[in-house]
Amino acid sequence: MASQPDRPTLTDEQLVKLAKRGDTLAYEELVARHRDKVYARAFSMMRNEEDAFDLSQEAWIKGWQRLKQFQGDSSFATWMTRIVINLCLDLMRKQKRQRSESIENLAEESGGVERQMPVDDPNPTEGLERAELRKRIDQAMTQLSEAHRTVLILHEFEELEYKAIAKRMKCSLGTVMSRLFYARRRMAALMAGWKREQEEE
Repeated sequence: MASQPDRPTLTDEQLVKLAKRGDTLAYEELVARHRDKVYARAFSMMRNEEDAFDLSQEAWIKGWQRLKQFQGDSSFATWMTRIVINLCLDLMRKQKRQRSESIENLAEESGGVERQMPVDDPNPTEGLERAELRKRIDQAMTQLSEAHRTVLILHEFEELEYKAIAKRMKCSLGTVMSRLFYARRRMAALMAGWKREQEEE
């Protein structure tokens, strides 16, 4: 072991090569270098210290297990960030399923599109009106393009920040902002059209 170079002096690339050969100390050095960044990304998505810690730990385990798959197309830090983002999104989807059976209920919970059109009048048909509203929100969502629908869901319902969405969708921050602006405007127009139809009946 004495002939081996001091690991802290090695580049990430050199450490990855050693770790691929089973050198756990080389991998530990990679963890020490990048754990703060991986944790910060998990926390920015989850907004919960415990979840962020658990997911970043899981990411490092997966990174070790999948190290042979790392081809060096991106930096090691970028590769690890992608792993933790995917783990965060998986957990968010799981939590979303637990909270609700449908995207329409999530719209109610997060006060998204439905906030603009509250049904305040207590009357015997209120339940029917709310069910109809949820149905209309669902229909309006299907009229958005996949890109616009995805950005709206990630931001409004999964509460991801613009940077995390840009990373996930592999596009620029400006593209995310412009898609979100268009998606909100389109949803508002579709829902306003439905409201006008109701008033005319």
